[in-house]
Amino acid sequence: MPNATNRIEVVRTYLELLERPAAGSDISWPNGITLTREAPCSVALARSLYAAVGRIYRWYDRDAWTDERFAAHLADPNVAVWVLRDSSHPVGYFELSTGSDSMPGSDSARMAESDPTVESDPSVEIAYFGLIPAAQGKGLGKRLLEAAIRAGFDTPASRVWLHTCTLDHAAALPNYRARGFVPFRTERYEIARPATT
Repeated sequence: MPNATNRIEVVRTYLELLERPAAGSDISWPNGITLTREAPCSVALARSLYAAVGRIYRWYDRDAWTDERFAAHLADPNVAVWVLRDSSHPVGYFELSTGSDSMPGSDSARMAESDPTVESDPSVEIAYFGLIPAAQGKGLGKRLLEAAIRAGFDTPASRVWLHTCTLDHAAALPNYRARGFVPFRTERYEIARPATT
């Protein structure tokens, strides 16, 4: 049985935004910073962003994906990838996934549970979101999240949701809450403590 000291407890928090934020002015990006939807997004770009943004936060899920599986995922019309660039260099991204949601604990799931005639509302998940380390601390994260929220509500969704965990950047949860996201579920799990060298 593994020693408890070789394990790390992780808290995952699910958050949702049920209303489009009040219309404001366009998001102002610093000179040289652009945000564009990659349609189509190449497997090479998706892999590089996933690693550059997420490696320090232990994003490993997609490392085992074959190129064929990744390509099929990126070709799904319900998946959209937006890339933030400084000049021509990618420095961050977000990936949206559109669909009906029945996430336990969400408002839409509670309504469907109490009234079987209520269908789950279409929702958009911000499946991945982040900046490379060199782009952090410059105010880009809040702008990128605002852009992800707008892009999410530009679909026929009535809800945008995401999840974060205690392995993510310390500013992630405060950023989500500052943009209006409200927690609706938490869960705890354990992972192996990384080996030290």
